[in-house]
Amino acid sequence: MNAPAATPSRQAAASRWLRRYRPDESAAVRLFCLPHGGGSASAYVALTRALAPWVEAVAVQYPGRQDRRGEPFLTSVDATVDALVPVLREAADRPYALFGHSLGATLAYEAARRLSGSGHPPAHLFVSGRRSPSLPRHDLAFLRNDDALIAEMAKLQGCDPVLFQEEDLLEMVLPALRNDARMADGYRPRPDPALTVPLTVLTGDADPHVPVEDARAWRDVVPDGSAGLHVLPGGHFYLDEHVGRVCRVVEAAVGGCRERPAQPLPSPEPDAA
Repeated sequence: MNAPAATPSRQAAASRWLRRYRPDESAAVRLFCLPHGGGSASAYVALTRALAPWVEAVAVQYPGRQDRRGEPFLTSVDATVDALVPVLREAADRPYALFGHSLGATLAYEAARRLSGSGHPPAHLFVSGRRSPSLPRHDLAFLRNDDALIAEMAKLQGCDPVLFQEEDLLEMVLPALRNDARMADGYRPRPDPALTVPLTVLTGDADPHVPVEDARAWRDVVPDGSAGLHVLPGGHFYLDEHVGRVCRVVEAAVGGCRERPAQPLPSPEPDAA
C-alpha cells in the first residue's frame, strides 16, 4: 500500500525543512539528521556522502539560517518539534531513524517521543554530543552574552577560527547562535511519554560539556535501561574527524530495516485553510 499523496502545502513544507544532498528513492532507510545549535543542514554533507548507499541521509534545515535566513527563528524546543514532526511524518515513507548532535540531539529525542505515538515510530534514535535529559540541567544563561557565546564556540572548536576574526562573518552566524543558546537554556524535559524506540548514544571522550558518564545516563530515559554507547576520540565536534566510524555505527543499528517493507503512513489530516 502506498502512502497518501502529499498535498502542495506539505510538499512546500518539506522543501523548506529537508535537504537531500544525495537523493536516492531506492534507499532502504532514511536517516533524518538534526544539526547542532547555531548549525545548519550542511553540517551533515560529509556524513551523507560516507553512508552506505542503502541509507539516505536527509538533513534538517532550521528556520533563520542559510537559505532560510529570511524566516524568523523558532525560539523553543517545543515550537521546533511542533513544526518539524509533521514534515518528518510526511517524508517517512520507509523505515527511518533520527540522528541529532548537541541541541539537535534534544530535538531528535523530543521528535522521537512524539512520533512514537503517531503509529509510525522511528526504527532508531541516535543522540550525539549531549548530556542525558534525565540529569539536573546546566544553567546556560551566561551564553546570552555575545562575548561568552563566542568564547564558548571557540572552546568547543565548533567554528573555523577565522570566523572570530571577521566581523562581517561573525554577524552572520551570531543570530542563530544566540537563538539556539536561548532555546537550549529554556528546555525543560517532561517525564512522559517514555522513549519506546531503540537508542544509541555517541560522544567524544574529551567533550568539555558531556562527560562520558553524562552520556551514559541516557539509558535512564529508556524504560528497560538499554542504550548503546559509543565513545570516540575527540571533543564536542568529534564527528568531524570520525564520520566514517559514526556511519558504521548507524548502519549496524539500522541494518535490520533493509529487508523491512515500507510502511503505509496514517492518512494525513486535511491542511488548514
